[in-house]
Amino acid sequence: MRASRLLSILILLQMRGRLSAEALAAEFEVSVRTIYRDIDELSAAGVPVYAERGRAGGFELHEGYRTKLTGLTRNEAEALLLAGAGGAAADLGLGAEAAAAQLKLLASLPADSGASAQRVAARFHLDPMPWYARIQPPGVLPALASAVWQDRRVRITYESWKETVGREVDPLGLVLKAGVWYLVAAVRKKPRTYRVSNIRELDVLTVASNRPRRFDLARHWEAASREFEERLMSGRAIIRASPEGRRLLRDNYPAAHEALEARHTKVQPAGWVKAEIPIEGDQQAARQLLRLGVEVEVLGPASFRKAVALEAKRIAAIYG
Repeated sequence: MRASRLLSILILLQMRGRLSAEALAAEFEVSVRTIYRDIDELSAAGVPVYAERGRAGGFELHEGYRTKLTGLTRNEAEALLLAGAGGAAADLGLGAEAAAAQLKLLASLPADSGASAQRVAARFHLDPMPWYARIQPPGVLPALASAVWQDRRVRITYESWKETVGREVDPLGLVLKAGVWYLVAAVRKKPRTYRVSNIRELDVLTVASNRPRRFDLARHWEAASREFEERLMSGRAIIRASPEGRRLLRDNYPAAHEALEARHTKVQPAGWVKAEIPIEGDQQAARQLLRLGVEVEVLGPASFRKAVALEAKRIAAIYG
C-alpha cells in the first residue's frame, strides 16, 4: 500500500507541479506527518524532490525530471482516458485501482501529450445510464467479478420473472449493458445470461470453472443480443404515424422507429406514413403504443387493433 502511495505521490508531483503537504495528505487521506515520511523515502530512493518554503510553498520535482512507465503513444492514452470505465471499475470494486492506473497513464507520456490526454479526460464523460434511472448498489457484483477473474465456479440463487431457482454455473464474463450488469455463465456447457441484480445469493466455490477454450465474450454477446431482440420482437403490426408520431417512436420505441424509417409509404393526411413494425406481443405492444396518443394508429392485424381498443376502453373506464 505504501509503495503504491509513493508512486502516486511521484506521479502527482510530475503532473501537477508543486503541491503542499496538506494537499497531498488530503489526496491520500493520511496525516501530514506521513506525507513528510513519504517524501523522505522518495528522496532516499534518488528522486529529485525538494521543498519550497513559504505561504505558496510545497514539494516539487527538479525541473526536467520525469518517470517513464509505459510506451503508450499520445493517441492511445487519449483513447483509454476517454473509455469512461471509472463507474464500471467502481462497481467491480476497482475504483482506486482505476484512478491509480489513470495517473500512471498520464505520467507515461511526454509533457505536452500528457497535458493533452488529461484535457480529453477533463472534457468528456461517458454516462451509460438512461434518464431517470439510478445506479443500483453493486450487491454481489464485486465478489462475482472476482470469481470471473479467478475462473471459479459459483452457486447462485436467481430470481427470474417466473420463479426463484438455485444452480451452479461456470462464469464466462460480465457485461455492462445500458447501466445494467449481466453475467454470462455456462450451464452444462451452454452459455446463458443472468441479470446480476436478480442474483439473491452467491457462493464462490473452490472448484475451477469449466471455460470453453475458444469462447469470445464480445462475439457471444453480440450474437445473443441479436437473437434475443429477434425472439422478443417476433410479432408484426401495420401502423400509420404522424410526423410527431415518428419522433415519439424514435424516443420511446427504437425498434419500431428503425423499421419505419427503413421502409414506409406516404399516406393521408399530408406528412403521415404507413409502415410495418416489429412488436413483442399484443398486450405489451398496445400499452407501448398507447403512450403515443393519437399520433400513431394501429391498422392491423385485427387482433392487435382489438387489443389496443380494449386497453383504451379500460383506461377510459378508469377516468370516466
